[in-house]
Amino acid sequence: MVGDGDRKELTRRGDVLATKRREYDEDDVRVRPGKSSRPRTRTRPRHEDAVDGLVIAVDRGRYTCVLPDAGPDAPLVTAMRARELGRKSVVVGDRVGLVGDTSGAAGALARIVRIAERSSVLRRTADDDENTAEGRLERVVVANADQLVIVSALADPPPRTGFIDRCLVAAYDADIEPLLCLTKADLAGPEQVLGYYAELELPYVLVRPDSDLDALRDLLAGRVSVLVGHSGVGKSTLVNRLVPDADRAVGVVSAIGRGRHTSTSAVALRLPPRPGGDTDPGWIVDTPGVRSFGLAHVSADSLLHGFPDLVEGTVDCPVNCPHTADEAGCALDAWVAAGKADARRLASYRRLLASRSGEGDAREPDQRNPGDPLAGS
Repeated sequence: MVGDGDRKELTRRGDVLATKRREYDEDDVRVRPGKSSRPRTRTRPRHEDAVDGLVIAVDRGRYTCVLPDAGPDAPLVTAMRARELGRKSVVVGDRVGLVGDTSGAAGALARIVRIAERSSVLRRTADDDENTAEGRLERVVVANADQLVIVSALADPPPRTGFIDRCLVAAYDADIEPLLCLTKADLAGPEQVLGYYAELELPYVLVRPDSDLDALRDLLAGRVSVLVGHSGVGKSTLVNRLVPDADRAVGVVSAIGRGRHTSTSAVALRLPPRPGGDTDPGWIVDTPGVRSFGLAHVSADSLLHGFPDLVEGTVDCPVNCPHTADEAGCALDAWVAAGKADARRLASYRRLLASRSGEGDAREPDQRNPGDPLAGS
């Protein structure tokens, strides 16, 4: 059946001359938009007026930023993420673009519209069990760090080389320089710890309660340094000495040698200028006390960043070689046997590989001293 709207009759003096079928196009179709849809433009704002900022703290969707030319007493800028960032995370250390009210006045709120490319990313995995969703979840701790300062006490609590090893793996994976900071040097000597890491040529600094921190300040100058360490090792005390206005809570070590968690959120702190110095004193990022440093995301190849003398030896290794001692096809053993690398360096590399899964001290049983406080770390 043809409707009246489908045909149009052309008449002259009452005679039917011809009929013509009506043609439809897309303009005849009306689509009612859904409640969640709305017309969108492909043109995105360029935000050419955005100012640069550095994220120094994150708290429940609000980001505290400082402007690059702001002095130590300048007001802090509070910002929120712009919708165009999508799922991109913003973490402490990110260099961002800010629009809106960047005055830092009370109640002012800016927007983060751009995240600069990161020079480094320090990650940790929530859990080491890669068979669970949590074990595959990577968390970015800090962005754009230059140095990882591993704070460990020489006594009370005793040093835990297992934790230090895992921090070294994280540093090498992120391609940032590690620094071992040994606190409470008045209670015990550093010989055992330093001997354990002799092959790694790991830089270190000793800290005593009555010593000045000039040596440490020299190593922090001009850099963004992340401080990590078990609770109770004196990290908060060290931060308060480096930045007197930091006011980080200092906990008391319990009788069993485990410290209470006293810092609760990561925050970047500007180091005060040194008397008579014109150089940049640097920044430190204080992190919460942690009892684990998950490394399920670290591959054997990424760990080689800390062992450049072994990299060339992996050319003849099979694809996806784990580089472990029980891998028959691993070419690193032949590389060392040919005298192209130190066997102790390979042993240290494989010990760090083992530490990813929490296996701890990978030395042979006959190389361990039962009375060595490092043996059970």
